[in-house]
Parts: sequence; structure tokens; C-alpha cells
Amino acid sequence: MNIKQLMKHNETYILLIILIFSAALTMINPVFLTLENMFDLLRSSSGTAILAIGVFLVLLSGGIDVSCTAIAIAGQYISVNVLIATGIDSIALAFLISILIGVSLGAINAVFISIFKLPTLITTLGTSSLYHGLLLEVVGTKAVNAGDLPESIKAFGKIEILTLTRADGSSYGLSIFFLILVILLLLTWFILKFTMVGRGVYAIGGNAEAAKRTGYNSHKIQFFIYCYAGFLAGVMGVMHISMIRYGNPNYLVGTELSVIAAVVLGGARISGGTGTLTGTMLGVILITILEKNLILMGLSSYWQQFFIGVVIILGVSITYAQNKFQARRNLSIGGA
Repeated sequence: MNIKQLMKHNETYILLIILIFSAALTMINPVFLTLENMFDLLRSSSGTAILAIGVFLVLLSGGIDVSCTAIAIAGQYISVNVLIATGIDSIALAFLISILIGVSLGAINAVFISIFKLPTLITTLGTSSLYHGLLLEVVGTKAVNAGDLPESIKAFGKIEILTLTRADGSSYGLSIFFLILVILLLLTWFILKFTMVGRGVYAIGGNAEAAKRTGYNSHKIQFFIYCYAGFLAGVMGVMHISMIRYGNPNYLVGTELSVIAAVVLGGARISGGTGTLTGTMLGVILITILEKNLILMGLSSYWQQFFIGVVIILGVSITYAQNKFQARRNLSIGGA
């Protein structure tokens, strides 16, 4: 692939922005580009990246999901409270409960969207409030401190797949969170690349009516998309609490726009049918770097909200312009 072909891809521009931004940050603080800091960046961004995979699939299908964070916190908070109440100290059980909750809540989204044909934004906005409200009312609002957390959850957050030693003898390493992210990325890539369901996601996002005429079952595909997004949110929920070692039912909710912005920044169209996992991951990296280093650059953290708003508005504007251009082109071809 030559330079001209590379410059046609959105991912190339995002990568260049990341490299320029990283170089500027390294000049301000040389510690930024150290291996230890890169490991920390990968650890802290893995949860967001996993949520972004689910949001990417939804956007790819022509929908939008703002309930992902509410599903993640529901799975996290309920699973941890079940472990505490039963006295069972098992990270596997925590993941199982959280994933089952995630898939179930994702299926509820799918029912409203696929069967009742409700708009995806309105539906997931409503279910997000519904899930979070029920969580606070039924399960409770009490925070779970580090001392109350099961040991298996705290221990899981400390597991490293690669450990290195500093000059002073202390150690640092690459978190198991990164391995989980890689496995889920490969699984999603395989589904999109080699299965009928994966091809159907692109098809219904590009043109739902044409996809139906081709033989794709949009109901089944949408159920898969929202259940899979719920599965990913369930995984992220347990990862998040094992990383920060503190559970609060009000965490995560409200951060979904950052995830959506990362996916849009990575090249996924709001209207669906276009986008890549590579672009999504690059978008997550850029958003994470921005979140963690605004203060280092002497800027207020409020600029993060400004940047996210700009990304979403630009994403919608570009999609609108592309659709309008395509409509005019089709009209001119038809007139000819």
C-alpha cells in the first residue's frame, strides 16, 4: 500500500494526530513516552475500548447506544453485591453474573428497537435511565469500599501478563486487561469478517431495505448486536471495579459520550455502514490521552467536554454532507 492509498484512510490521520500529540506531550513531560506510562495507558483505556467495540457495532448497523455505561454499572454493582451477600469469592462468578445481566439488558434494548421499531437513540436513552433508576431503587446506593470487596476482584486487577523491573528493583507490568481487550477485538473481527451475521451488520447499516431483499434477517442481526454490546458492557463492568477497587452505582453513567466520540473519531459514520475496529481503537487512544493530559498541558479538564462535543457535531455534519452528496450524485446519474 503506497502513501496515496494510506492517506485515503481516516485511520492514517488519527494516527498522525496521536503521534504529533504524543511528541508535544513528551516535550512537556519526558515521562509520557516511557514504557511504564504506555502500560498504564493501555490498562486504564482497556475498559473504554471494550465499551467502544459494542458502540462501534451499534453505529455500524445504523443505530446509536447511550445505555452501554448504565448496563456496565448494573452488571458491576449487582455482581459484586451478590458475591458479598453469598460470601462466594470468585472472579469467574462475578464475570458470569455481570455478563448475564449485560446480555439480558441488551436483549431488552433489542426488543424495543427490532420488534417495536423505536428509534435507537430514544430507546437507549430511555432504557439507560430505566436501568440506572431500577439499580438505585432496588439494589441500593451504598458504595462498596476496597475493604468490602471480595479478594478475587482486587487480585484480578493486579494480574500482569508481562512484568518488568525498574532500576530501583521495583516492578511494573502489562495488565491482564490488555489481553482481555485483544481477545475481544479478535473475536469481534472474526465475527465481522467471516460470518453472515457480521456481514449483515454492515449490510443493514448501509441500507436496511436492500439488506432485507438480499436475505439478511434484520431482527436476528439487531438482537445479536445489542446482546453482544451488553455482553461487552458486562465484561467491562467487572474490569472497571477490579481496576479502581471501589464500587459506586453512580459511576460510569454519563461517560457514554466519550465512548461514542472515540468511535466517531475513529471513522465510524453516525448513519452506519462504515467504520473499522482499528479506527475505533485509535479513537479510544486519542480520547484517553486527551483525558489524562489536559492538565499537563495547562488546560482545564472542561476542554475535554468541548472536544467531545466538537467530535460528535463534526461526525454528524460529515455524515449529513456525505449523504447529501450521494443523493445528488444518484439524482444526476438517474437524470442522465
